[in-house]
Amino acid sequence: MYEQILYEVQDPVAVITFNRPEALNALTGRMQREFKHALAAAESDPSVVGIVLTGAGRGFCAGADIGGLQSTADGKRGPEEDLSALKASPGDPNMGENFTVSYTFMLSLKKPIIAAINGPCAGLGFCYALLCDMRFAEKQAKFTTAFGQRGLIAEHASSWLLPRLIGAGKSLDILWSARKFQGEEAKELGLVERVVDTGESLNTAIRYIQDLAENVSPTSLRIMKAQVYRHLNMELGEAMVESNQWMDESLKSEDFKEGVNSFIERRKPNFKRLNN
Repeated sequence: MYEQILYEVQDPVAVITFNRPEALNALTGRMQREFKHALAAAESDPSVVGIVLTGAGRGFCAGADIGGLQSTADGKRGPEEDLSALKASPGDPNMGENFTVSYTFMLSLKKPIIAAINGPCAGLGFCYALLCDMRFAEKQAKFTTAFGQRGLIAEHASSWLLPRLIGAGKSLDILWSARKFQGEEAKELGLVERVVDTGESLNTAIRYIQDLAENVSPTSLRIMKAQVYRHLNMELGEAMVESNQWMDESLKSEDFKEGVNSFIERRKPNFKRLNN
Protein backbone atom coordinates (compact mmCIF):
# COMPACT_ATOMS: atom_id res chain seq x y z
CA MET A 1 0.00 0.00 0.00
CA TYR A 2 3.05 2.28 0.15
CA GLU A 3 4.03 4.37 -2.85
CA GLN A 4 6.75 6.65 -1.49
CA ILE A 5 8.43 4.61 1.23
CA LEU A 6 9.77 1.08 1.51
CA TYR A 7 9.00 -1.05 4.54
CA GLU A 8 10.86 -4.26 5.31
CA VAL A 9 11.03 -6.39 8.44
CA GLN A 10 13.88 -8.81 9.06
CA ASP A 11 13.61 -10.00 12.65
CA PRO A 12 14.52 -8.10 14.82
CA VAL A 13 14.70 -4.94 12.68
CA ALA A 14 12.15 -2.93 10.70
CA VAL A 15 13.71 -0.71 8.03
CA ILE A 16 11.70 2.26 6.74
CA THR A 17 13.18 3.91 3.65
CA PHE A 18 12.11 7.26 2.24
CA ASN A 19 11.79 6.34 -1.43
CA ARG A 20 11.82 9.36 -3.72
CA PRO A 21 15.50 9.21 -4.68
CA GLU A 22 15.00 11.42 -7.75
CA ALA A 23 14.00 14.23 -5.35
CA LEU A 24 16.54 13.38 -2.62
CA ASN A 25 13.55 11.92 -0.74
CA ALA A 26 11.86 15.28 -0.26
CA LEU A 27 8.77 14.81 1.89
CA THR A 28 5.26 14.93 0.49
CA GLY A 29 2.04 14.66 2.46
CA ARG A 30 1.65 11.07 1.30
CA MET A 31 5.18 10.13 2.31
CA GLN A 32 4.66 11.50 5.80
CA ARG A 33 1.41 9.59 6.23
CA GLU A 34 3.01 6.40 4.90
CA PHE A 35 5.91 6.85 7.30
CA LYS A 36 3.57 7.26 10.27
CA HIS A 37 1.56 4.20 9.20
CA ALA A 38 4.74 2.12 8.88
CA LEU A 39 5.89 3.21 12.35
CA ALA A 40 2.60 1.96 13.77
CA ALA A 41 3.05 -1.36 11.95
CA ALA A 42 6.57 -1.78 13.33
CA GLU A 43 5.51 -0.81 16.83
CA SER A 44 2.75 -3.45 16.87
CA ASP A 45 4.89 -6.24 15.33
CA PRO A 46 6.30 -8.51 18.07
CA SER A 47 9.20 -9.54 15.83
CA VAL A 48 10.47 -5.95 15.70
CA VAL A 49 12.80 -4.85 18.49
CA GLY A 50 13.96 -1.65 16.80
CA ILE A 51 13.40 0.54 13.74
CA VAL A 52 15.86 2.08 11.28
CA LEU A 53 14.95 5.11 9.16
CA THR A 54 17.01 5.83 6.05
CA GLY A 55 16.75 7.21 2.51
CA ALA A 56 16.93 5.62 -0.92
CA GLY A 57 19.69 6.63 -3.30
CA ARG A 58 22.24 9.25 -2.30
CA GLY A 59 20.13 11.24 0.16
CA PHE A 60 18.48 10.84 3.55
CA CYS A 61 15.83 13.55 3.17
CA ALA A 62 16.15 16.98 1.56
CA GLY A 63 13.22 18.41 3.54
CA ALA A 64 9.70 19.24 2.46
CA ASP A 65 8.92 18.89 -1.24
CA ILE A 66 9.55 22.25 -2.90
CA GLY A 67 6.34 22.03 -4.92
CA GLY A 68 4.30 21.86 -1.75
CA LEU A 69 6.26 24.73 -0.22
CA GLN A 70 5.68 26.89 -3.29
CA SER A 71 1.95 26.20 -3.23
CA THR A 72 1.82 27.14 0.44
CA ALA A 73 3.81 30.32 -0.17
CA ASP A 74 1.47 31.27 -3.03
CA GLY A 75 -1.62 30.56 -0.96
CA LYS A 76 -2.71 27.84 -3.35
CA ARG A 77 -3.78 24.37 -2.38
CA GLY A 78 -4.64 21.71 -4.91
CA PRO A 79 -7.19 18.94 -4.41
CA GLU A 80 -6.43 16.88 -1.32
CA GLU A 81 -5.52 13.23 -1.84
CA ASP A 82 -7.59 10.70 0.07
CA LEU A 83 -5.13 9.19 2.55
CA SER A 84 -7.69 7.82 4.98
CA ALA A 85 -6.42 4.26 4.43
CA LEU A 86 -3.13 5.36 6.04
CA LYS A 87 -4.67 6.54 9.28
CA ALA A 88 -2.48 5.41 12.19
CA SER A 89 -1.62 6.44 15.75
CA PRO A 90 1.85 5.18 16.71
CA GLY A 91 3.29 5.96 20.10
CA ASP A 92 2.42 5.27 23.72
CA PRO A 93 -0.57 7.37 24.88
CA ASN A 94 0.60 6.95 28.47
CA MET A 95 3.57 9.20 27.74
CA GLY A 96 1.30 12.24 28.12
CA GLU A 97 0.15 15.26 26.15
CA ASN A 98 3.67 16.53 25.44
CA PHE A 99 4.04 13.65 22.98
CA THR A 100 0.85 14.21 20.99
CA VAL A 101 1.76 17.46 19.24
CA SER A 102 2.84 17.34 15.62
CA TYR A 103 5.73 14.88 15.14
CA THR A 104 6.51 14.36 18.82
CA PHE A 105 4.76 10.99 18.69
CA MET A 106 8.12 9.65 17.46
CA LEU A 107 9.56 10.23 20.92
CA SER A 108 6.77 8.15 22.46
CA LEU A 109 7.26 5.07 20.29
CA LYS A 110 7.69 1.96 22.41
CA LYS A 111 10.72 0.85 20.39
CA PRO A 112 14.07 2.46 19.51
CA ILE A 113 14.31 4.28 16.20
CA ILE A 114 17.70 5.05 14.66
CA ALA A 115 18.29 7.40 11.74
CA ALA A 116 20.81 5.98 9.24
CA ILE A 117 21.82 9.21 7.52
CA ASN A 118 23.33 8.35 4.16
CA GLY A 119 23.33 11.75 2.47
CA PRO A 120 21.73 15.22 2.48
CA CYS A 121 19.64 15.83 5.61
CA ALA A 122 17.90 19.20 5.47
CA GLY A 123 14.91 21.16 6.77
CA LEU A 124 12.07 18.88 7.75
CA GLY A 125 14.34 15.90 7.09
CA PHE A 126 16.72 17.37 9.70
CA CYS A 127 13.78 17.46 12.15
CA TYR A 128 12.91 13.83 11.45
CA ALA A 129 16.51 12.89 12.23
CA LEU A 130 16.38 14.85 15.50
CA LEU A 131 13.19 13.04 16.50
CA CYS A 132 14.89 9.66 16.17
CA ASP A 133 16.51 8.29 19.31
CA MET A 134 19.98 8.04 17.78
CA ARG A 135 21.63 9.16 14.56
CA PHE A 136 24.32 7.24 12.64
CA ALA A 137 25.72 9.39 9.83
CA GLU A 138 28.02 8.68 6.92
CA LYS A 139 31.02 10.97 6.78
CA GLN A 140 29.94 12.59 3.49
CA ALA A 141 26.36 13.28 4.68
CA LYS A 142 25.50 16.99 4.55
CA PHE A 143 23.31 18.66 7.16
CA THR A 144 21.51 22.01 7.11
CA THR A 145 18.52 23.41 8.94
CA ALA A 146 17.57 25.64 5.95
CA PHE A 147 14.68 27.30 7.81
CA GLY A 148 15.96 30.86 7.98
CA GLN A 149 16.89 30.86 4.31
CA ARG A 150 13.24 30.10 3.51
CA GLY A 151 11.88 32.79 5.80
CA LEU A 152 10.81 30.18 8.36
CA ILE A 153 11.52 29.52 12.03
CA ALA A 154 12.90 26.50 13.87
CA GLU A 155 10.11 24.01 13.33
CA HIS A 156 8.80 20.65 14.49
CA ALA A 157 10.51 20.35 17.88
CA SER A 158 13.96 21.40 16.62
CA SER A 159 14.02 24.39 19.01
CA TRP A 160 13.43 21.99 21.92
CA LEU A 161 15.57 19.02 20.86
CA LEU A 162 18.60 20.69 19.33
CA PRO A 163 19.74 22.70 22.40
CA ARG A 164 19.35 19.59 24.53
CA LEU A 165 21.66 17.71 22.18
CA ILE A 166 24.34 20.32 21.44
CA GLY A 167 23.69 23.42 23.58
CA ALA A 168 22.12 26.80 22.91
CA GLY A 169 25.00 28.59 21.17
CA LYS A 170 25.76 25.81 18.71
CA SER A 171 22.04 25.41 18.05
CA LEU A 172 21.60 29.09 17.25
CA ASP A 173 24.61 28.98 14.94
CA ILE A 174 23.23 26.25 12.71
CA LEU A 175 19.65 27.54 12.95
CA TRP A 176 20.55 31.16 12.14
CA SER A 177 23.18 30.55 9.48
CA ALA A 178 21.67 27.38 7.96
CA ARG A 179 25.26 26.58 7.02
CA LYS A 180 26.08 23.16 5.64
CA PHE A 181 28.26 20.73 7.57
CA GLN A 182 29.17 17.08 7.17
CA GLY A 183 29.22 13.94 9.26
CA GLU A 184 32.48 14.48 11.14
CA GLU A 185 31.43 17.94 12.33
CA ALA A 186 27.98 16.60 13.22
CA LYS A 187 29.75 14.13 15.53
CA GLU A 188 31.93 16.87 17.03
CA LEU A 189 28.83 18.98 17.70
CA GLY A 190 27.10 16.06 19.42
CA LEU A 191 24.35 15.88 16.83
CA VAL A 192 25.09 12.27 15.80
CA GLU A 193 26.27 9.30 17.85
CA ARG A 194 28.25 7.48 15.12
CA VAL A 195 30.14 8.51 11.99
CA VAL A 196 30.75 5.72 9.49
CA ASP A 197 32.16 5.31 6.02
CA THR A 198 30.08 5.91 2.92
CA GLY A 199 27.48 3.19 2.47
CA GLU A 200 27.75 1.86 6.03
CA SER A 201 25.07 3.76 7.98
CA LEU A 202 22.23 1.32 7.35
CA ASN A 203 24.23 -1.80 8.16
CA THR A 204 25.68 -0.17 11.27
CA ALA A 205 22.22 0.74 12.56
CA ILE A 206 20.88 -2.74 11.81
CA ARG A 207 23.77 -4.37 13.65
CA TYR A 208 23.22 -2.09 16.63
CA ILE A 209 19.58 -3.17 16.94
CA GLN A 210 20.50 -6.81 16.41
CA ASP A 211 22.90 -6.51 19.35
CA LEU A 212 20.18 -4.95 21.50
CA ALA A 213 17.81 -7.79 20.57
CA GLU A 214 20.37 -10.40 21.64
CA ASN A 215 21.30 -8.85 24.96
CA VAL A 216 18.70 -6.40 26.26
CA SER A 217 15.11 -6.69 27.44
CA PRO A 218 12.71 -5.00 24.97
CA THR A 219 10.64 -3.96 27.97
CA SER A 220 13.69 -2.31 29.51
CA LEU A 221 14.32 -0.49 26.22
CA ARG A 222 10.73 0.80 26.19
CA ILE A 223 10.77 1.99 29.78
CA MET A 224 14.22 3.62 29.59
CA LYS A 225 13.17 5.53 26.47
CA ALA A 226 10.03 6.72 28.29
CA GLN A 227 12.14 7.76 31.28
CA VAL A 228 14.57 9.81 29.22
CA TYR A 229 11.95 11.81 27.31
CA ARG A 230 9.38 12.16 30.11
CA HIS A 231 12.00 13.21 32.62
CA LEU A 232 13.32 15.97 30.38
CA ASN A 233 9.99 17.65 31.22
CA MET A 234 10.08 17.00 34.98
CA GLU A 235 11.74 18.25 38.15
CA LEU A 236 14.36 15.88 39.56
CA GLY A 237 12.26 14.75 42.51
CA GLU A 238 9.24 13.98 40.37
CA ALA A 239 11.42 12.01 37.95
CA MET A 240 12.95 10.03 40.80
CA VAL A 241 9.54 9.11 42.22
CA GLU A 242 8.46 7.76 38.84
CA SER A 243 11.75 5.89 38.34
CA ASN A 244 11.50 4.32 41.79
CA GLN A 245 7.97 3.13 41.04
CA TRP A 246 9.01 1.62 37.71
CA MET A 247 12.09 0.03 39.31
CA ASP A 248 9.90 -1.66 41.93
CA GLU A 249 7.79 -3.10 39.11
CA SER A 250 10.84 -4.27 37.15
CA LEU A 251 12.21 -6.13 40.19
CA LYS A 252 9.07 -8.29 40.13
CA SER A 253 9.23 -9.00 36.39
CA GLU A 254 10.06 -12.18 34.51
CA ASP A 255 12.69 -10.25 32.56
CA PHE A 256 14.55 -9.47 35.79
CA LYS A 257 14.59 -13.15 36.73
CA GLU A 258 15.79 -14.09 33.24
CA GLY A 259 18.47 -11.40 33.29
CA VAL A 260 19.89 -12.64 36.58
CA ASN A 261 19.66 -16.33 35.65
CA SER A 262 21.32 -15.82 32.26
CA PHE A 263 24.19 -13.96 33.93
CA ILE A 264 24.69 -16.72 36.51
CA GLU A 265 24.42 -19.45 33.85
CA ARG A 266 26.78 -17.55 31.48
CA ARG A 267 24.38 -17.61 28.54
CA LYS A 268 22.52 -15.17 26.33
CA PRO A 269 19.26 -13.98 27.90
CA ASN A 270 15.95 -14.99 26.36
CA PHE A 271 13.77 -11.95 26.92
CA LYS A 272 10.14 -11.68 25.80
CA ARG A 273 9.39 -9.38 22.88
CA LEU A 274 6.86 -6.55 23.24
CA ASN A 275 3.39 -7.75 22.36
CA ASN A 276 1.46 -4.48 22.06
